[in-house]
Amino acid sequence: MNNITRLFDFIEYQLEKYPQEAAVVDKRNGQWVKTSTQSYIDKANSLSRALVHLGVKKQDKIAIITQNNRSEWNITDTAVLQIGAVTVPIYPNITESDFEYIFNHSECTHCFVSDQNLYQKLISIKDKLTFLKEIYSFDAIANVVSFNDLIEQGNKLDNQEQVNTLKNEVQAADLASIIYTSGTTGKPKGVMLSHNNMVKNVLFASKRVHLPLGNTITLSFLPCCHVFERVLIYCYQYKGFSTYFAESLETVADNIKEVRPNMMTVVPRLLEKVYDKIIANGNELTGIKKSLFFWAVNIAERYEPYGLNGPLYGLQLKIAQALILNKFKAALGGRLDLIISGSAAVQARLPRFFTAAGINTVEGYGLTETSPVIAVNDYVNGDYKSLTVGKPIEGVEVVIAEDGEILTKSECVMMGYYKDPEKTAQVIKNGYFHTEDIGELDAKGFLRITDRKKEMFKTSGGKYVAPQLLENEFKKSPLIEQIMVVGDGEKMPGAFIQPNFENLMHWAKNNGIENTSDINSLINNPQIITLYQNTLNKFNENFGKWEQVKVFSLTNTVWGVDTGELTPTLKLKRKFIKEKYIDLYQKMYNN
Repeated sequence: MNNITRLFDFIEYQLEKYPQEAAVVDKRNGQWVKTSTQSYIDKANSLSRALVHLGVKKQDKIAIITQNNRSEWNITDTAVLQIGAVTVPIYPNITESDFEYIFNHSECTHCFVSDQNLYQKLISIKDKLTFLKEIYSFDAIANVVSFNDLIEQGNKLDNQEQVNTLKNEVQAADLASIIYTSGTTGKPKGVMLSHNNMVKNVLFASKRVHLPLGNTITLSFLPCCHVFERVLIYCYQYKGFSTYFAESLETVADNIKEVRPNMMTVVPRLLEKVYDKIIANGNELTGIKKSLFFWAVNIAERYEPYGLNGPLYGLQLKIAQALILNKFKAALGGRLDLIISGSAAVQARLPRFFTAAGINTVEGYGLTETSPVIAVNDYVNGDYKSLTVGKPIEGVEVVIAEDGEILTKSECVMMGYYKDPEKTAQVIKNGYFHTEDIGELDAKGFLRITDRKKEMFKTSGGKYVAPQLLENEFKKSPLIEQIMVVGDGEKMPGAFIQPNFENLMHWAKNNGIENTSDINSLINNPQIITLYQNTLNKFNENFGKWEQVKVFSLTNTVWGVDTGELTPTLKLKRKFIKEKYIDLYQKMYNN
């Protein structure tokens, strides 16, 4: 099969070219359970037969919601798509009102959920879900038809010929999926992606993944419902990789040691957490060991590829790797060769640090509306440059508008927003998708993102401030877990800061502050206020006077997905955070 045009063609291609004993692997009852390429296809066909028998028709909308990644999600995706129906992947942690909106807006007729909790969440609002006929589950739940029940039902049916006919009727231009943006502001928009949109993105982007065909292990833990991870999983199918699904975000560290993957995709916050843990371990050392450790870290954070730092640095790097840095790769299983970071801007030191430790770490860039990859760095062929997201992938055109906005044109650009031609027309003009990101293209074609156009703000003095640049700099401090820069229309930028409470308490105890368990007392302690002011002052030196954060408030809670401050891909929900801490905002600016 050389002509891949539909998303379900990828797994068929794997069967033909690189059949795997472990195409997808889940951990069940403490054991890793492998599903071969052939078994994957057999299950998908059985599920398709059952769905057709149950009356699912071409272009019906089928929701898939799972708490953690698992093979059933991908098999269901294949089964739905190959009968011409449309998948609606949904994040598990959204509000009931968002569930109601997405189900009714997309007109979902059937839904697969992973577990009892999600099932109960939907059942509690089922009378509001106008079009929903049935809910199925991946786990066994009393009185609920399960994924395995449907497979068994499909095994007994003799309608494969009908499935094959439906499969042959699916065209590359057909709608494959409606993906609702997690939405940092307002109601989520339904991004319509065709088979061709995502297939082309897989084929173009996969050329930047240089790992052995048919002989590579990947660990997947970013949500499958996010188009970044989903397209990478199609890429893994295309290249004959084995994909292991982490049990949860909390078990990723343990799963890495068990699986010993060659490749992972991450969001920047996860890289930051791994780095912070490494630095915390270094701070526990003493004497010459501590000095050597931080000497090696300093060497790693200055890393540039292709010998750009000169021969003396090259010698220092080899020594640092032999004494310290190689241990970091060993702690991550010892075989991790490639990390791709996406979804948000990554601190520049992190790709340098991990690459110097023997793990090629690259940043990519894209949006749900572009299926998603627009550009990605690549250490092969000289296509890597620090402080950029690499060159646009093959088949993708990028231009910079007069106001600095990044515009892109390709077969990967979405069909449009579902039921919203007006918003579609606002972002697709003259064939170009307007990303609302600000960036630069250098003479060699490397793309640099400077900020989100809609997140930039202007102070009362008329100066523009790009908050993401500031936030990434400030998050280098081990005392800052999260930070959101504010100040639209104010005299100066300010910030809400969620402290790293573990590191803050450690500092407080070492500096004679008692009763550290009382968070409110701690964050209002004059010594702590001075500590954070000094921290901000240090990083402020890297910015112009109009950009510097002069006022701040420490928040007393941890920002999370469940509590609403972060999207499922760990981006800041700026509108929500400002509204939640409006009293602190007004106090900061004496409003």
